[in-house]
Amino acid sequence: MAISDEDDRPKKKVAHEVGQDLTLLSVEELAARVALLNDEIRRLEADMTKKRATRTAADQFFKR
Repeated sequence: MAISDEDDRPKKKVAHEVGQDLTLLSVEELAARVALLNDEIRRLEADMTKKRATRTAADQFFKR
């Protein structure tokens, strides 16, 4: 069973930098970045919701 050189190379992790040049990216690469950013947005919104709930509970406890 032969192993190709492609299998030995580490996979390139998808990353995105805000404002970076997009001209050399394929449609598939752009779609992967959109998915990555959408996942990050959902993660950030979930954390904001959690922190707001904690703040609300503290405010109610201390009757602000």
